[in-house]
Amino acid sequence: MSVPAITRRRPATAGPLFMVVGLAGFLTTLDNTVVTVALPSIQHDLGASLSALEWVATGYLLTFAGLMPAGGRLADVYGHRKVLLAGLAAFAAASLWAGLATTIHLLVAARLAQGAGAAMILPATLAVLAGRDERQRSMGVAVWMASGAAALALGPVVGGYLSQHAHWSWVFLVNVPMGVAVIVLAAVAVPAPGGTVRRALDVPGVAASVVFLASGTFALIHGGEHGWDSPAVVTALLVCAGSGAVFAVVERRAADPMVDLRLFTVGAFSGGVVAQVLWGLGVNGVFFYTAIFLQGVLGFTPTGSGLAFVPLALLVVLVTPMVPAVERRLGAGRTVALGLTLVAGGMAVAATLEAGDGWERLLPAVCAIGVGSALTMPLGSAVLGAVPESRAGVAGGVFSVSREISGLFGIAGVGVIVHAAGSFAAGYATGLLVAAGLVLVGALVSLATLP
Repeated sequence: MSVPAITRRRPATAGPLFMVVGLAGFLTTLDNTVVTVALPSIQHDLGASLSALEWVATGYLLTFAGLMPAGGRLADVYGHRKVLLAGLAAFAAASLWAGLATTIHLLVAARLAQGAGAAMILPATLAVLAGRDERQRSMGVAVWMASGAAALALGPVVGGYLSQHAHWSWVFLVNVPMGVAVIVLAAVAVPAPGGTVRRALDVPGVAASVVFLASGTFALIHGGEHGWDSPAVVTALLVCAGSGAVFAVVERRAADPMVDLRLFTVGAFSGGVVAQVLWGLGVNGVFFYTAIFLQGVLGFTPTGSGLAFVPLALLVVLVTPMVPAVERRLGAGRTVALGLTLVAGGMAVAATLEAGDGWERLLPAVCAIGVGSALTMPLGSAVLGAVPESRAGVAGGVFSVSREISGLFGIAGVGVIVHAAGSFAAGYATGLLVAAGLVLVGALVSLATLP
């Protein structure tokens, strides 16, 4: 059976829609990092234990990653616009709940709810772009990537400033007016669907995917800290394996599956997802340990190590708008392969850093990784362009969750290398080279599968 034909529409005005995409991407990505610097203040005010603080930091990611494909399926079934607005409303309400929380348990529950709202926002946002023509779709994904890079860079800065000069609650309350503004803009800018065919929700598939991703995310988050042989982590891994097998069986038998497994036979879809996973394994896995390396080996101050990531994020923001022009000249496959090669080269340069090295040795590596990461933008456009618009929500969810999960796998994998080495510096350098190799494999996959 063949995958249904792909049809595209071109709504009249793209500018306001791109604003929705950028702001929605900024909000959901910001909450990945903004809370980290505020944790000491939260612990002091709410009397939280370290394990509870861990849930404040990771609870958002747990539901965000675990529910994202389900959020995409909801968008495909009930309409991208409706689910986007519902997700934004849920995210804003959960942010208000978190800001007003008076106990650590209420705050953890609010963080879980925030992640659930974000899991509806992100796939629906990407699915809205699937209805645009190729150029507008590419520009929309570029805006989405640039906003995410800006949020990653600004998250710790915003969180630290608000915690120090206002109150930690404003780390969450600031999302409320921003969320309301995006809801109003989305209600105007996102077109209502026309003639959408109502489809089944595939409840067994949704339930199996949620259990699979949530248990896997839990194991990846807590395995490194509590030990891969701890009872909770082993149980999570067993549940993940079992629910993954159930999901595969359910989706093959479903009349209208949540994730049509035939999509993975489409080269641009499967290749784009695989390349995204390999990029995430490499980049995110290394960056988790970079702050420790900068301070413990190169002797940077905490402020200096934070500033080291700013040039990377700025280059992503500045270069990403130029990428569609490069893509039209070189094609998606060559553009992404060039970007991934630059990222791998930057990692290889960083692997040569030694104690006593400063900014003059670090900046070339950071700049290569930043420019290269921007050039990977066509991955999202290629994945969305390879699927029928009726499956764009799930496609956006699969692509987005591959980014989140690959980062967790990368952190766990590089952590094994670091801990197995004789010293942290040697383990970090080895981890960089392994990560660079994975990214280069992603470049080859891009050349082979993307147009």
